[in-house]
Order: sequence, then C-alpha cells, then structure tokens
Amino acid sequence: MAALIYSLIDAKGFLNSTSNINLFILDNFGWLFSSGTSLMLLTCIVLIFHPIGKKRIGGNDAKPFLTKWRWFSIVLCTTIATGIIFWGTAEPLFHIGTPPSFSHSQPNTSEAASEAMSYMFLHWTFTPYAIYTIPALMFALAFYNKRKAFSLRSTLFPITSSRSKGTRMATLIDGICLYALVAGMAASLGAGILTLSGGIENLTSYQSQWLLLVIAGFIVAAFTLSAISGLMKGIRILSDINARIFIVLALFILVFGPTKSILNQFVSGLIHYLQDLPEMSLVSIVHSDDPWPKSWTTFYWANWLAWAPITALFLGRLSYGYTVRQFLLFNWVFPALFGMLWMSIFSGTALNFQLEGLGLSELLNAQGPESIMYRIFEEFPLRPIIAGLFLLTAFLSYVTAADSNTEAMGGISSTGISPDSPSPPVSIKVIWGITIGAVAYIMINQAGIDGIKMLSNLGGLPSLFLIVTINICLIYLLISKKYKSL
Repeated sequence: MAALIYSLIDAKGFLNSTSNINLFILDNFGWLFSSGTSLMLLTCIVLIFHPIGKKRIGGNDAKPFLTKWRWFSIVLCTTIATGIIFWGTAEPLFHIGTPPSFSHSQPNTSEAASEAMSYMFLHWTFTPYAIYTIPALMFALAFYNKRKAFSLRSTLFPITSSRSKGTRMATLIDGICLYALVAGMAASLGAGILTLSGGIENLTSYQSQWLLLVIAGFIVAAFTLSAISGLMKGIRILSDINARIFIVLALFILVFGPTKSILNQFVSGLIHYLQDLPEMSLVSIVHSDDPWPKSWTTFYWANWLAWAPITALFLGRLSYGYTVRQFLLFNWVFPALFGMLWMSIFSGTALNFQLEGLGLSELLNAQGPESIMYRIFEEFPLRPIIAGLFLLTAFLSYVTAADSNTEAMGGISSTGISPDSPSPPVSIKVIWGITIGAVAYIMINQAGIDGIKMLSNLGGLPSLFLIVTINICLIYLLISKKYKSL
C-alpha cells in the first residue's frame, strides 16, 4: 500500500527512488548474485549423484498424488510464467545487435548469434531452475519429512533449534518474500496485459481505453477462481492444457520455420554455453567494470530470486511420494531441457530472420518486445490460428503461474497449514488475487511497468541471502549425514 500510494502521489519520484536503489544493488552485489547462483548450480549437480537421492519425500510409505506428466506440466507452467513467450524471440535480438564489449564478436554476425544463444541458455535453463530447486527441495523435506510449519523458515531446519519456534523471524522472512513476489507477479501481469492487448489489436484492429482494464479483470478472475478450486482441479487442468500448447507451438515453428538454421544455432550455442559456462556464471566478477552483466545476467538473477522463495513452497508441496532424485529431475533437469529446446527454436528463428535482414531489431526498438513474435508469425502459414494459440498460451501461462503462487501466498499467510490440511482459506486467496491485479493495473496506468519491475528486483537481494543460507543448510545436511534420519 505504501508503494502504491507513493507511486500515485509522485510517479516520477517513485521511479527515481526505486531506480537508484536498484542501481545500488546491481553495482554493489553483482559479485554475490554470480557466486550465489553458481553455488546453487553446483549443489544441484552434486545432489543428482549423492546418496540422498534415494530418500523419499514424505517417508518410505508415501504415495504420489500427481502423475509424472501432471507433475512436470505444473512445475513447467508455474516456473516459466510468461517469460519464455515474451523474451524467447526478443532477448536474443538485443544480444546479437549489441554484443557485450568483452565478447570480441561483431554485431549481427553468425558468431554474435551463437553467443546470443549461449546467453539464452544461461538465463533460461539450468541456473535459473537451480535457484528454484534448492529452496523447494529443502521445504519439501522440512514440510513432509520433518513435519515443520508452512513457512520459509522451515527450510533452515538443519541449523535451527527444534525447541524454538522463531515466530518473529519466520514472519519477517515470509513478509519480505511476499512483498517481493507481489511486485514480481504484478510486473509479469502488467507485461502480460500489454502483450495481450497488443495481440488483440494486431489481430482485430480493435482499440479501446477500457481494453487494458477488461483484460486485467479477466486474468485476475481466472487465476483467482482457479486457485479457489484447489490444486487437483484448476492448476492441474490449466497447466496440462498450457504445456500441450507449448509443445504444439514449438513443433510448428520447428517444422515450418528455418529448421536447418535452428539446429545449427542450437549446436553452436550449446558448444559455446558448455565451454564458457564458468566464465558466464561469474560474469559479474570476471567483468565487474562492464555494464552488460548488470543489465542482463544480474538483472535476471534478481528477478528469478524474487520469485523463488514463495514459488518453492508450492513446488515442494507437489513432490510428496517421489524420491529426491526424481525431484531433481522434474524440477531442475527436465524443465531446463525444455527451456533449452524452446529457446533453440524461438530464439534460433528470431536470430535467423535478423541475419537474413528482416529488420527485427529496428522493430524491437520502435515497438517493444511484444511486437517481435507477431512479426515472425507473418512469415508462417496459418498466421491467425497460430497467433490465436499464442494469445491463449500467453493468457494461460500467467494464469497457471499466478494460480500456484496465489495458493502458496495464501498458505504462508494462514495458520494451521499442514500436509493433512494443505489449502488456505478462500478469502485469503481472493485478497491476494485482487491485490496483485490492482497493483498491476495501477502501475501500467500511472507509473508504467518499469517501476514495478524495479520493485521486483529489490526483492531479489533479500531472497538471495535467504536462498544462499538455505543452500548452506543443505550442504551441512549432506556433510553431517543428518539426511539419513529423514
């Protein structure tokens, strides 16, 4: 409420203040973002081969309540949100048109294209999903195996006393992470509203000052009603539909697009990614004086981290009955591989068209990221149908992500949440749904989407400290062999 009132009274001052704080974080903590996320990635690699992988979440007799496909589709749609749709074709155009000064590649060349693809793999595959996986796994073990409270403090169980409830600390941690997630979800919703309105105008030429409000209301109503219906109904059904549409869209672009170029971009980008992963992971340290890491890699890590703590509570809930190794496969490996394939197809198509002189970079600068995909669709058959599917999946992507996070936010704001009574009251879900919608709509009409995006970044710093601490707790659990008693 304080942030909203400030933005309404003094929109310019609000943007300046959040921008200055954001720049301070990026300037002074870039090294910590790089080293912290690298630690999470390395921990996930170790966990895949560690004996803890045989431990079953919920105990030896626990039986899953989700099939593997349902589990994968919910995880995918919860974590991916609208990011890959909006940035899959737009981000590589920034990288190929303006490569980092330390890359030595020339703009709009094949070498710059392979580098751009490697950055897409860095920002959207294994490292981001490691950021989600570490806190989600620790919460799953705490909630189901140790019967801890539905709180982020429970993820610190290896180093916290079982006799101390730590209510004030738990409330502080949960409150900061809730604030960060509301800002992040509102930023994503604002971008989704603008993209959907742009798509409707592109397909129908319909324009109205009420269009943004109608779209915002429809999205908020959809994800709130879905959250009210419960985990086994709304989220499960929507994520299943959404995941299938993702696959159909990707296959369509692969078959009818520049297939050979896509495959070449994938191979060259993958080689570049594997060869330079250590340097790219520590780019804010290796190239600390360069502005590029602050604008891209650190910026992304802050955004992923802002979402991760609350999202981890929901992801941890899904894993009941599966082993730790299966948890890593379905929360880290498989979603990351899907992200790699998606970026290879969509980013590869955008890079190919840019190299062929389609003028996508000029369009990006003139009309913004949401315009790129619609321009690409003009080069494909069945444009109205594919564009319609794209609009549907953009809508479903946000609804499914917001649905799952509204469920988790309601749980963390409630008392009495346990494995036997996992759902929060309907009224709390409705309050969070309306709050997120109001923040998003007010921001895109008053202060613009940039302000709320910066607010979400501010949540990345406290989330970074929390998840690094959780990671240290996990390492301690492995070294001390206390995992054997889980």
